Amino acid sequence: MNPANQTPAAPSAEALMRCYGGIGDDLAEVEAILKREMSSKFPKVSDIVSYGYLLGGKRLRPALVLLCGQAFSNITASHHKLGAVLEMVHTATLIHDDVLDGADTRRHLETIHHRWGTESSVLVGDFLFTHAFYLASTLPTTLAAQKIGQATNIVCEGELRQITTKGRFDLSEEEYLSIIEAKTAVLCQCACELGAIYAEAPEEAGKQAAEYGRCLGVAFQIVDDLLDIEGDTDRTGKTLGTDLAQRKPTLPIIHALKVAPPETKTEMLKALQAEKPDPARVLAWLEEFDSAAYARQTAIQHVETALANIAEWPANDATTALRQLAEFVLKRCY
Repeated sequence: MNPANQTPAAPSAEALMRCYGGIGDDLAEVEAILKREMSSKFPKVSDIVSYGYLLGGKRLRPALVLLCGQAFSNITASHHKLGAVLEMVHTATLIHDDVLDGADTRRHLETIHHRWGTESSVLVGDFLFTHAFYLASTLPTTLAAQKIGQATNIVCEGELRQITTKGRFDLSEEEYLSIIEAKTAVLCQCACELGAIYAEAPEEAGKQAAEYGRCLGVAFQIVDDLLDIEGDTDRTGKTLGTDLAQRKPTLPIIHALKVAPPETKTEMLKALQAEKPDPARVLAWLEEFDSAAYARQTAIQHVETALANIAEWPANDATTALRQLAEFVLKRCY
């Protein structure tokens, strides 16, 4: 793992695909479902909906479904559909996030919000949510639909909780972690748990898979929040500085405010509440108080907990890939 005081490297997409191990053919099945389902019989509508397919990124959630299934040697057609459903839900949240953040780019592409406007973005997100739940309902049992529905509800609740904390720079670290667990980690948790369950893994393994996914998702979001401040658009492929612009308290800022002397804290609060906070100035404070390093160390701790939960799993390519994927989260460029 990277030492806590180093900026995460920018690994390539090819490096991430190597983490996915031997699930290439199964990911191709997920891609085929996504291409087919993210479309419409109405050409102009299809242009917008299918564009959303390009924004989904590196397919982390489908990979988690497949790897947790493959770890117990039993990937089925249900895993392919589950992967597609979770990716559609995730993409819908990204499209809505871009509206909330006023973001212009994602994955080095224009956002739907920037290209087609707010109305189209909201409706495309709604289309993907509803269609994902329809697909989940076509699985042999209702278990996945129940769990995905519950997880998606928690995601939306987490987003609402985050909105209510804008400008609340007295937010505690515990509250912050609870919010990002809801808005990001719960979908990774759901992907891992369902992957194991639909592979008929032992009940305890399903619980371990869920905890692996939860901790992985928390680490992922901590790193993402850190990159919003200290990253750059060329590396990440999306609009940065949106957390500062939206006055969202994230872990490095929460830590800096906690440890800063009173006179500096007052100065920081004034800068953070400004109409256009200066990222360079904020980053200087984070470096002065080792707050970026603290955030990275917290992400590392969550990754270590994730790895501990699969330490006794069968030794195979899938469990190796899950370990590599956890390491990758600390180095990734999202």
